[in-house]
Amino acid sequence: MERKIIKTGDGSVTIHLPEWDEQYHSKHGAVQEARHVFLKMGLHYFLEFNQTLNVSILEIGFGTGLNAFLSFLEAEKSDLKVNYTGVEAYPVSSEEVLQLNYPEASEAGDKTTYFKKIHDIPWEKAGEISPSFKLTKQQKKFDEIIDDNLYDIIYFDAFGARVQPELWTEEIFAIMYRALKDNGVLVTYAAKGSVRRAMLATGFLVEKLPGPPGKREMLRAVKKMS
Repeated sequence: MERKIIKTGDGSVTIHLPEWDEQYHSKHGAVQEARHVFLKMGLHYFLEFNQTLNVSILEIGFGTGLNAFLSFLEAEKSDLKVNYTGVEAYPVSSEEVLQLNYPEASEAGDKTTYFKKIHDIPWEKAGEISPSFKLTKQQKKFDEIIDDNLYDIIYFDAFGARVQPELWTEEIFAIMYRALKDNGVLVTYAAKGSVRRAMLATGFLVEKLPGPPGKREMLRAVKKMS
């Protein structure tokens, strides 16, 4: 499938798939979307209601590493200890990584070596990006995840239900529910009614929230206390 690097509305780039008319991030702004959906509505929300500086995060769709990099910056800034797992079936190429401008676009040009390290550490092995940020990248499909009660937060950043509806089913969200700890939080840019219903059927408490620029709504799901 053809893949193109394109610039988004906030100056950061993303990968566009013309055949699907789909991209890895919002065309309105990759960095600002990630900050709103995953950091503000996910990580910051979790920290507000949980007195801890130790956080475990699972990312569904590791992709370009943008969400991991922004979470790393947050860990460095806020003195967090983050254990981050990124799952990706089809990793981006090293040639594509060289074209990603996320350190500069997120005003963290001095952290470029850390962004490179995020992509350079081997898959399937836990690595240390910094003393505050541990990363494990796993190459597998989302329905192969077998983790149980392991994560505080899930960044659900799969391709949209329009092009990959099989990634937004009750079966997939049951896997996410099992992987989360009690009171764990799942956030996604998606707001489709079918996605919300699949989350509710799995047992999540679900709320619609204001979306990032260019998108009216998004979803946040919380695992009930057992």
